[in-house]
Amino acid sequence: MLIDSHAHTHFSDYKDDIDEVLANAKEKGVNKIITVGTNAQDSVRAINFIKNLEFDKIEVFCSIGLHPHDAKKGENELIKISNLINQGQAFNLGPRPGLDKIVAIGECGLDYYRNLSSKEDQERAFRYQIELALEHNLPIIFHVRDAWRDFFRIITDYKEITGVIHSFSATPKEVEKTLEYDLYFGLNGIMTFTKDKNQLEAAKLIPNEKLLLETDCPFLSPAPNRGKRNEPANVRIIAEFLADLRNQSFDELANRTSQNANKLFNI
Repeated sequence: MLIDSHAHTHFSDYKDDIDEVLANAKEKGVNKIITVGTNAQDSVRAINFIKNLEFDKIEVFCSIGLHPHDAKKGENELIKISNLINQGQAFNLGPRPGLDKIVAIGECGLDYYRNLSSKEDQERAFRYQIELALEHNLPIIFHVRDAWRDFFRIITDYKEITGVIHSFSATPKEVEKTLEYDLYFGLNGIMTFTKDKNQLEAAKLIPNEKLLLETDCPFLSPAPNRGKRNEPANVRIIAEFLADLRNQSFDELANRTSQNANKLFNI
């Protein structure tokens, strides 16, 4: 059993063949996917995607959030995202009425590599979404790129948060610091093609109980599929690579990462 804990299957990249994409994933052992929103309009698409999905052989959940690139859209955008949680009432399937399919806030955080929004706007949006997650007892999908100092400074103000650092590709130093906050690490296809030995060493150091698998599809196709559209089925390639890197059996890594995802997202 495999779980793709960070995908964008609601993107238009899959509009013509989504059933085939999901069938491929099922064939590779994927049985759950989280499709991740990046702004208010995109989060609506994610919600509608899982509400209208006809392929019933894989469970698909979603997150809603504002990516740091779009943080400049401001408070009105954040209010729209907050209001989307009410749409979840249509699901009303379990112990958390209205939140059974909306399983996280994010992706949200800080991106100082591209700086498409100012640092001030990014921090305001990030704090708003942390507080939204705490209000609704939801985990957070964190995006952190070249912003570790501010990331740790901000989350230190919120003692009860839980979540995963999506697309983790930092160093052993950041692994050690992240573990102080009891967060999870999401590893994806970057690990299969990185030339940075520090990134691979960091991947080895992540405790079994804190590791998640993700594709970030349609982006970041793993080797040997670089240059092609990524798909949830490729989470198996990532799992096989990491099992070898970490000197684990495939079954051990697949089962443990699935247990972790089920626990974190309550799925």
